[in-house]
Amino acid sequence: MAAVSADFGIKEALLELGVKDINEGTSTGSNHFSNGEILESHSPVDGKLIGKVKATTQADYDKVMEAATTAFKEWRTKPAPLRGEVVRQFGEKLREKKEALGKLVSYEMGKSYQEGLGEVQEMIDICDFAVGLSRQLHGLTMHSERPGHRMYEQYHPLGVVGIISAFNFPVAVWAWNTALAWICGDVCVWKPSEKTPICGIACQNIAAEVFAANGLPEGICNLINGDYKVGEMMTKDTRVPLVSATGSTRMGKIVAKEVAGRLGKSLLELGGNNAIIVTPDADVKMTVIGAVFGAVGTAGQRCTSTRRLIIHDSMYDTVKDAIVKAYGQLRIGNPLDENNHVGPLIDADAVKMYENALTKVVEEGGNIIVEGEVLSGEGYESGCYVKPAIAEAKNEFEIVQHETFAPVLYLLKYSGGVENALDIQNGVAQGLSSAIMTNNLREAEAFLSVAGSDCGIANVNIGTSGAEIGGAFGGEKETGGGRESGSDAWKVYMRRQTNTINYTTDLPLAQGIKFDL
Repeated sequence: MAAVSADFGIKEALLELGVKDINEGTSTGSNHFSNGEILESHSPVDGKLIGKVKATTQADYDKVMEAATTAFKEWRTKPAPLRGEVVRQFGEKLREKKEALGKLVSYEMGKSYQEGLGEVQEMIDICDFAVGLSRQLHGLTMHSERPGHRMYEQYHPLGVVGIISAFNFPVAVWAWNTALAWICGDVCVWKPSEKTPICGIACQNIAAEVFAANGLPEGICNLINGDYKVGEMMTKDTRVPLVSATGSTRMGKIVAKEVAGRLGKSLLELGGNNAIIVTPDADVKMTVIGAVFGAVGTAGQRCTSTRRLIIHDSMYDTVKDAIVKAYGQLRIGNPLDENNHVGPLIDADAVKMYENALTKVVEEGGNIIVEGEVLSGEGYESGCYVKPAIAEAKNEFEIVQHETFAPVLYLLKYSGGVENALDIQNGVAQGLSSAIMTNNLREAEAFLSVAGSDCGIANVNIGTSGAEIGGAFGGEKETGGGRESGSDAWKVYMRRQTNTINYTTDLPLAQGIKFDL
């Protein structure tokens, strides 16, 4: 599990992305300004300073909103296919800078370089999806009950869309929201996580370059930086009709309450407590691959990470032994070294949460079968590298009921039919992603039925992590109920309007009322 200490071309990547040791942080288009306190971004890979960013003040925020609301008045009048063409160009720029941005994502967040590249590819994919969608923003027509009348529904842009994103996907989730909002005719104000602000500035630079090249107004793409207090500026602002927030359930409840209090709309993508059910008819090799990647990918810091493995008692020992063996082959170290499987946690707070979870599961009666450890020594100087751990537990344990954003996997045992496994899977407050490993058609269909998984995502013979752009992404219960990315998720970024046209010379009134005028 030796770590590797090397540069891996980070300085060159930052230069390509237009990022240097900066005092930026708030941006409308290509103009950067801020008067707030200095925020420093240190890499969890090696603990080194990446750059300095100034937090957004209230005065800065008001400048951003002035630019955004002004830009919206022009942007909304552009035909949707023209907006799609601009998004297409943005996607092409991402293709050009994929390697550099992927490296920055890996270095600032700590996920593997391949995952960093994959995240940028998700940005490219959503741009492609949005371009096609820009010619399909359809409404409905229906027959009126009144002769000589036509009725239809159409969609109009909302205005300013506020986006609050989390550190674990520092660029992709922003793009999921932004690409769709842009083709819908909205403008965006983005507050990235204060743990990954440099990724935000890199994306803003790329987007601003595209909009400037097309002679479009500054303010279509906007960036603000800082902690939760900066996010509150958007959640309280009546000029922001929609706030899309990704993060913890605790954060989401605060956002939902604040936005609802002013009758705004919120799109929430919150915590997950995702499980894979392993039935007697499961393919063990596929199960191990899906479970290991789901549990240790991004060091367990995905909202779709596998937290619980619910195994039939007849398969329990076989699957447990296979999983433990696989964990023994994991390589932990610098995520920019493609030989490594697991990078660091984001910061010291995440490490503490990991340690607390392992302590808690033992206190509640669990049995740790793959010991966890905070790694130290050469290559691990940041103090953020930990060993993925496995514990045998019960679903009713308090620690199992909560999401631990770290590589801790709980093994749970069930007996009887798949309905018993579903009771365990659904017996948590979160409802994001779920999976079943089985070659039994009846079990698979039961899992997907109305009495099956209560999650927004339900997979058969693949793991819980990862999602394709074409499908709507999101979950139920304390996951927030939001849907973004594919399918008809575009509708949340628009307002629906019902229209009635009378093409006669008469004006019939409801309930037969007549005015003799």
